[in-house]
Amino acid sequence: MAVKIVRQPKKIALIGAPSSAAAFLPGSEKAPAALRAAGLVERLQNAGFEVTDLGDCAPRLFADDEEHKRARNLKEIVAGLNDLKLRAEAAVKSGALVLVLGGDCAHPMGLLASARRYYKHINLLWFDRDADLNTPASTPSGRIDGMVVAHIIGRGAPELVRFWGETPLVREPDVTLFGLERVDPPEQEFLARSPMRHIYAADIRFKRGSAAAKTALTALHADAHEFVLHLDVDVIANSEFSAVNVPDDIGEGVPLADASAALREILRHKNLLGLSVSQYNPDKDPDGSAAKKLIDLLADAFSARLEPETTSAEAAPEATTFPTSEPAAEQQPEAVSAAKAAAPLDPAPTAEPEPAAENHEAETTADSSEGSAPETTA
Repeated sequence: MAVKIVRQPKKIALIGAPSSAAAFLPGSEKAPAALRAAGLVERLQNAGFEVTDLGDCAPRLFADDEEHKRARNLKEIVAGLNDLKLRAEAAVKSGALVLVLGGDCAHPMGLLASARRYYKHINLLWFDRDADLNTPASTPSGRIDGMVVAHIIGRGAPELVRFWGETPLVREPDVTLFGLERVDPPEQEFLARSPMRHIYAADIRFKRGSAAAKTALTALHADAHEFVLHLDVDVIANSEFSAVNVPDDIGEGVPLADASAALREILRHKNLLGLSVSQYNPDKDPDGSAAKKLIDLLADAFSARLEPETTSAEAAPEATTFPTSEPAAEQQPEAVSAAKAAAPLDPAPTAEPEPAAENHEAETTADSSEGSAPETTA
């Protein structure tokens, strides 16, 4: 039976995924409650959205799990993903943009699985400082947070790779890594031979947020296929946002102003199905200032969805809500050069996908249990 999904641009379906089972530290399981308490829902409503809060999944807590050092807490992680998948399926079917508040970085798998319930072809934009491409065979920690993308593309622990049924959740060519700065040697070796696109944090600093996001969306073929965005807030420069599990005092990250501009560009895209947010840790934010900063970031980015589209001649300037941590002229040339070699920022015009019609039917089908394609209208 066909399922018609009518996209609702002014509606948000909010789900909490209070889990730290995949994380490196406890505390991130408190993020959904902390962000609600700090006023996220009210800010989105004041921006003009109708927000349906679908509540929280059951908490899944951090544990050392020394019995499974290569892939810790798998049982709890898979249980949490199945819980989230059921909630998110209803949210996707409603046509609202799905906003999942984590928690650790594993929950995007549940969001992707829910989208695959109705769409055969889903792309993924992974906005993170880390590649998360380790597997149980290469991991230095055993923490699934460092292996999520690998499992999404079908590499890793069978319990996760097959939790949804059909593998992979997303094909390698349909994943774009955005904001990379910390890449382990095995991950670098994999990227060197993979069709997966990747753009480094140094390129975002050099090109600036909005332009870099446009490049990422082009690489993702976002005009041709629905996609999910994952935001790991540790991609933001540690000097501007440090309430995360794995801060970095060596790399520079993405300045908050550039992260804001990039998110505005991505969130206004009509083919965005859902956004997952991870790694905010309230235990590292005793005065709540980081929660307020994150809510400002999200509310500003979401507001771009309600703004009228502009032509290239009328394009709005880069967002300046947040101060830039450093001028573009001070970027590291070596990092920028390496990034350009791996992921060119100016793809050839012939690679541009054909623009989708305003009212279109998705080129996707429901999974084998449904056996028919959804009809979607933007």
